[in-house]
Amino acid sequence: MKKLLMLLGVGLISTSYIVAQDITDAVRYSMDEIQGTARFKAMSGAFGALGGDMSSVNINPASSAIFNNSHASLSVGLFNKSNDISYFNENNSSSDLTIDLNQLGAVFVFNNVNSNSLWKKFSLSVAYDSSTNFDNDWVARGVNPNNTIGDYFVENANGQPLDDISALPGESLSQAYSEIGSIYGFQNQQAFLGYEGYIINPDEDDTTNNYISAIKGGNYNQHYSYASSGYNGKLAFNFATSYNDKFYFGLNLNSHFINYDRSTFLDESNSNASSTITNVNFENNLRTTGSGFSFQLGTIAKITEAFRVGLSYNSPTWYRVSEETSQYLATTRIEGGVPINQIVNPNIINIYEDYKLQTPGKLTGSLAYVFGKKGLISFDYAIKDYSNIKFRPTSDSYFSSINNEINATLDTATSYKIGGEYRYKQLSFRGGYRFEESPYKDNDFYGDLNGYSLGLGYNFGDFNIDLAFSQSEREINYQLYNIGLTDAASIKSKYTDFILTLGFNI
Repeated sequence: MKKLLMLLGVGLISTSYIVAQDITDAVRYSMDEIQGTARFKAMSGAFGALGGDMSSVNINPASSAIFNNSHASLSVGLFNKSNDISYFNENNSSSDLTIDLNQLGAVFVFNNVNSNSLWKKFSLSVAYDSSTNFDNDWVARGVNPNNTIGDYFVENANGQPLDDISALPGESLSQAYSEIGSIYGFQNQQAFLGYEGYIINPDEDDTTNNYISAIKGGNYNQHYSYASSGYNGKLAFNFATSYNDKFYFGLNLNSHFINYDRSTFLDESNSNASSTITNVNFENNLRTTGSGFSFQLGTIAKITEAFRVGLSYNSPTWYRVSEETSQYLATTRIEGGVPINQIVNPNIINIYEDYKLQTPGKLTGSLAYVFGKKGLISFDYAIKDYSNIKFRPTSDSYFSSINNEINATLDTATSYKIGGEYRYKQLSFRGGYRFEESPYKDNDFYGDLNGYSLGLGYNFGDFNIDLAFSQSEREINYQLYNIGLTDAASIKSKYTDFILTLGFNI
């Protein structure tokens, strides 16, 4: 009766849901890795004090004013992500290959017709770059001697009255799942699935609304599948100017967009004598879309004709994010020696209220030395404080709690990139190295990234073609669920990219 009264009251004022965002969501949308042109990629992105390349505008907006002529470029990439996965001493591997248009842009250079002015020229440009590719597929298999998916449902249910996690008389599973989510939120929905799937039951010896799992005995065969797709993209509108051909200043106004889909599936089985549930299939699907805004300020100074210094600031990105989820649960239980299948398929898409996310800003300092027409060497150093990530509104009690957790868990991360180029007539040889610290204070959970790159380019005059190869590695421990079944799969990821760029003066 209590739930029915609440349903009538809440139904008049709100149809929104409550979802539990966490730190992994915040980090996923805060990490950006501009794929860029082949020249940019071949030099590991060390372009903060250089120009002459469309992707350099994404590092330092002042760089567009270094172009001597209007220019456009288009880049296509082949991206491969391979994973070596270990879960309770069982190992396997996976690989995912994607072909994508990762860069497109043009800069228009206007020389000042007043030859007496020290403001020699200005430039306008627009460029699209892929910031992050979310395509990933892997499977973790192993025998877990400690934790079961039943623990996940128990921990979500504990403390909740049975009426708040079960269907009303005459109410369908779909109706109950939807209304429980609308009134009580994500946690109660998970407890509802566990209860209706016969995984959890009230502890009759306990008066504090605690629950016990029907999955018992230890040694659980677990098979966890992960699949994600999508991208984080950036569209930059740029203005830059040159003062006396020695000092360059620029501004970027950036539009960001997120498109992310993820599906996970757990198949757990056991033959334990004390367990009445022998098999569980649990599927979770997430779709995320979002849009955001940021700006960048940058300057480049020619200390001498050969030595250059750059400084740029990336503001936080202010996102508005929408999410949808769906779930499916199937179990097999033993009653009187007979296996009985139970399917809890709400066939409901949860549409959650939009939330706001502020990602951290970044400061980049750069040095470059240009050896005339023979080549160059460049170095970038960047600092980014991930503990400044914020879910908004900060006055919301849940967001305040997760923001405090972010502040305690995440850290300031530094990165550095070094790149070089040697030119022989029309042919250019390039190479680079980069290192990026983990955004987490505990880098055993999410490791540092190391990478290197190589490339070639040929200049036909008003037309150039460039190729790049890059490879980087990072190790992470991926926690299967946020509570209960919190065991982690150890994943060593290797990212291999091939980029082809066509550029031409316009």
